[in-house]
Amino acid sequence: MHLTRILGTDPVADAEEEAFVIFSQDIPSQSLGFIDSQASTLEITVAGHDLTIHQSRGLLTSDRKEGTTGAVVWKVTPLFAQWISSPTNFLFANGLLSSTSKVIELGAGVSGIVALTLSPHISHYTATDQPYVLKLLRQNIAENISTVTPKSKHKSKNKGKASLEDPISTQVLDWQTSDPTHLPAPNLVIACDCIYNESLIEPLNSTCAALCALGEQQSTLCLVAQQLRSYDVFEAWLKSFHEKFHVWQVPDACLDEGLREGSGFVVHIGVLR
Repeated sequence: MHLTRILGTDPVADAEEEAFVIFSQDIPSQSLGFIDSQASTLEITVAGHDLTIHQSRGLLTSDRKEGTTGAVVWKVTPLFAQWISSPTNFLFANGLLSSTSKVIELGAGVSGIVALTLSPHISHYTATDQPYVLKLLRQNIAENISTVTPKSKHKSKNKGKASLEDPISTQVLDWQTSDPTHLPAPNLVIACDCIYNESLIEPLNSTCAALCALGEQQSTLCLVAQQLRSYDVFEAWLKSFHEKFHVWQVPDACLDEGLREGSGFVVHIGVLR
């Protein structure tokens, strides 16, 4: 496949062996992986953009059965956003992403950092998550959009509610209950640090597969970045993902330093089987 040539590495043949090799490396301790769960606001620079991101400690510490992990910014997010939005990224360099591409993100969380940094370089970005996340996600996008996007591209003035001309839109998407087929066919599906609960693995991977099936199977890619925490959860995710996708681990030569081996993070890319 073309990704073998582009990445210079073969696809994953055995998910269990791949998981074992990845967890055999030195993995730095990063606890759960928050940047600062105590801060209500983060001032952060990503891809040359100075962003002000609001978090919700109240949501994080609540006992909502629907989950609370999207309420704060995770360490991998700005690292991934910096890398994916770079014009030297292997996706842009090989025409897998371009100014005409459409991207859908699963489990975007409240920050909107990946959407804000990548959207200026593509046609449209759809950030999705559960309903409890969207209010703060929309606020963060609305307050930072002028920092990353020329005013000529961003024409909405209605307090973060998307218009057809906006570079970013937000949608409710619950992997366990929502039908994703109403979303526009994407060129790329992104899941950034969404794998932490074994019960959500199958719904997440099934949603990834359903979105990729909306477009042409050999051209729609699924990019998954995550922090290495639990061996068992990671192995379960990779086995499930491997059943649905041809999978490559993105090698160090194609990644920024902050995402390479020894960082505690890993990035995989898949093409629907």
